[in-house]
Amino acid sequence: MTAMSPSSVEQLTAIEHPWLRRSPIALLPGPGTSLAHRVLDELSAALAGQGQEVQPRPNSDTAGIITTAEFGKPLPWRRALMFTARARYRLPRQPTVFTVLHAQPAELQPLLDQLAAYIEEPTPRRDLCDYPGLAPQGHEVIFEQGRRGGPMLALLRLVQAQAKCIRTILVVGEDEPERAFTFDLAGAHPETLADDARAFYRDLTMRVVTALSTSEVTNHQVMDPVVTAAEWARLDTPDAMVRAGRELGTRRFFTRMLVISELVQLPALNDAVASQYSEGCFATWDPRLHALIATVTGSARPVDKGALTHEDLAVIVGVRPDGLGAVVRQVEGRPNHSPSSESVEMRGMDEELPWLKLGPEWGLQARVPVVRSKLHGHRGISAYDPGMVEFAPLPPAFHHYPVSCATDAQARAIAHAFSHAHCLQNPDDPRQVAFTILPGHGAAVVEKWVPGKQPFETIWEYMDRGLIQVASRVPQGPFSYAQESSGLMVLPAHYTA
Repeated sequence: MTAMSPSSVEQLTAIEHPWLRRSPIALLPGPGTSLAHRVLDELSAALAGQGQEVQPRPNSDTAGIITTAEFGKPLPWRRALMFTARARYRLPRQPTVFTVLHAQPAELQPLLDQLAAYIEEPTPRRDLCDYPGLAPQGHEVIFEQGRRGGPMLALLRLVQAQAKCIRTILVVGEDEPERAFTFDLAGAHPETLADDARAFYRDLTMRVVTALSTSEVTNHQVMDPVVTAAEWARLDTPDAMVRAGRELGTRRFFTRMLVISELVQLPALNDAVASQYSEGCFATWDPRLHALIATVTGSARPVDKGALTHEDLAVIVGVRPDGLGAVVRQVEGRPNHSPSSESVEMRGMDEELPWLKLGPEWGLQARVPVVRSKLHGHRGISAYDPGMVEFAPLPPAFHHYPVSCATDAQARAIAHAFSHAHCLQNPDDPRQVAFTILPGHGAAVVEKWVPGKQPFETIWEYMDRGLIQVASRVPQGPFSYAQESSGLMVLPAHYTA
């Protein structure tokens, strides 16, 4: 696990995001230990010291709520502010809720050991994962999540299910905090050490403010004209997307969709949480439509990326001027589900990069973005060949204070990273693949136009050749690759352990 232990508040301030904003935040103590309540008080003081508006009670301006809950004890959903705050306080919208929990080291470590042993079993067993607060299938979700991200990710999902809250702050210590883990939807669990009390609380509050300073980019806009059924039938790209999904699925790039009802039993899911969360998306440019063909969102209905159909695809022609969503064209005779939330980042990066003209070997004349295909998943990249693949890092602040999926901040960060990739700024650069890591979240991988190759074929061939190596776990904070004698750039194991 990547621990964050800055030596001073000044260092923290130097790496904060430049777009942070003032957010009204209500602090509402709930059940929990005296230490949890003391942490809440300290967070209140730290927020006020940063110029944030701290409220004793939510009102129409409230952007966030911080509360407490008991570690290891399921909170009834009727008491969970993530589901009830809007109605309880008659708010115009549901604020983002953060829940602080306190775990003694003597109770946390045995639980992590139990989860580590459980996910080593050949198959999920309910009798080995019979924790209070889980749905009947919850042990299967915990097993799959643990297999993907280790015992800490398994613990994260258990804590979220019991606290009935996605954004949770797990404080570990006896009488004083020793460390804290900040959890989110994508499975991020960065660790903050409490070596310096002021820096500890500054770090946690900056994580809260960072989350509240982002906006979702899922308000997509439909543009005429529709793509006629005849036009769609003439395209090669939809079939290529179906094949790419199958090829990438065979290589186990996609993680299993997180279905909320399989993890925790709730009477109904409201606007605070979707029914399920997709495991990523991918898209490729269609030169005939002059548009990006992307996978649709998985938050409204299950989408198996390894078994796509044409009905699982959307046509992206641009990004809204305000950046709050993509601009899409509908396809005649199709259900036309909304595109994946990552469609904004995928289409937006084209505006930061060169465009080029396809040569005669492509059989058509068209001006296209330098990036042909784009892949986003909740995976890490453990190694790559720098002669064939370029790593394009996010700005440093995103390594210290990650942002979540479906946000304007993530879209900007990814566009910034790839806009600085030398192999993309120079189409003649021999490196045909570039990638970036989203700490706590996953990876984005792109490929250029390679004659004779189908969309994504260069990416999966590079995977097969070991030129880019996909891993289950993702760095949780700042990291760096080191070159081995083989020439590969390798991510040391301690960044993802």
